[in-house]
Amino acid sequence: MGIVEEAHNVKVLGSGEKTIVLGHGFGTDQSVWKQLVPYLVDEYRVVLYDNMGAGPTNPDYFDFDRYSSLEGYAYDLIAILEELQIDRCMYLGHSLSAMTGVVASIFRPDLFSKLILVSASPRFINTDDYYGGFELEDIEQLCQAMEANYKSWVSGFAPLAVGGDMNSVAVQEFSRTLFNMRPDIALSVFRTVFTFDLRHYLSRVTVPCHIIQSSMDVAMPVTVSEYLHRNLGGKSIVEIISTEGHLPHLSAPEATIPVLLRHISHDITAHASSSLG
Repeated sequence: MGIVEEAHNVKVLGSGEKTIVLGHGFGTDQSVWKQLVPYLVDEYRVVLYDNMGAGPTNPDYFDFDRYSSLEGYAYDLIAILEELQIDRCMYLGHSLSAMTGVVASIFRPDLFSKLILVSASPRFINTDDYYGGFELEDIEQLCQAMEANYKSWVSGFAPLAVGGDMNSVAVQEFSRTLFNMRPDIALSVFRTVFTFDLRHYLSRVTVPCHIIQSSMDVAMPVTVSEYLHRNLGGKSIVEIISTEGHLPHLSAPEATIPVLLRHISHDITAHASSSLG
């Protein structure tokens, strides 16, 4: 196993001709895909990895400067693909990793046949002409709460992000992976995710993008997915699914997995409608 593979806990499953790489979002790790993977391994070569800073990674490897922007995560993804000698893949990313895939596809479009973007947002903070879902003051308050009492913050944030009460299996699982992160690293990643502005990148994307979002997501309004669709440089399609929360693959796998499988197996056609729901 190579240095990059080991650092990111890379796992390669299945033996299909086509490769699909799965990237997790903030506060989770590769285990978030455990309900999807069994549906993929018979047909695809499946690559799983942990973002640096996720609970299972070595916190000593987390470079606060490198991961203060998504470019650091994008370079990590490209390094993983290069070390595994993957010439081309489908990339399925959630939230942070969805936008990581977007950035990586600009740097190296040859590596990606398509991007499947779950709960992807180029910017979470509102501006005069853009509605991302949060005011800057909201993010600052959340960061202050994280610094003051991380355990208490997780107890409030997890059910808000997932959608549901603290006793649901999905909320408990998200809480577990959040607690696995070192609090100072979690704060840094959270601040990076919720303050970046990647809108200027979108027109440079040429790889086809499949945009998937919950109809009820407290972290982002559905208009964000439509914004992505309008502004991405290549072909894209939007599907809004009747689920709640920012992590539908965790909170509603029975509704989300069939949608993901359909977008994995079907490419965007010339006559595909711009928005499905």
